[in-house]
Amino acid sequence: MPLRDILKTMIVPAIIAELVSFGKSRDLLIALVIILVGCGSFGLGRLSKVQETKIPLTIVNTAQTAAAQEGIATRAEVIEKLAESTAEGQFVASRNGSAYYLPSCSGVKAIKEENKIWFATTEEARLAGYHPAANCKGL
Repeated sequence: MPLRDILKTMIVPAIIAELVSFGKSRDLLIALVIILVGCGSFGLGRLSKVQETKIPLTIVNTAQTAAAQEGIATRAEVIEKLAESTAEGQFVASRNGSAYYLPSCSGVKAIKEENKIWFATTEEARLAGYHPAANCKGL
């Protein structure tokens, strides 16, 4: 009989029986439970972080986005329609440019007042054909 078979049939069961008979199996069980609880906690923590990074879906339907969706043919017409509203929003762009900014960004200083177009949401700016400014932190 090879040595491997002797180990499997005689020594391993003897070691298990010895652990059980000396009461060490309880310590082994406690250690195993601690390890399993730790692994489960780590996995749940990682899973919750993945859920946090998902951006919630929001549907914005303001008068400006509705006007943009009603089939205004050209970008210039959309810009003119949006420029009619004089209320300041959360994002600003230039009529002549292609990027939108936060009002606190340095690029806004270069836009003349008569060329500023204000948007309430980023979705409105995107519908008008603008993209986020690369040098504006927070967009």
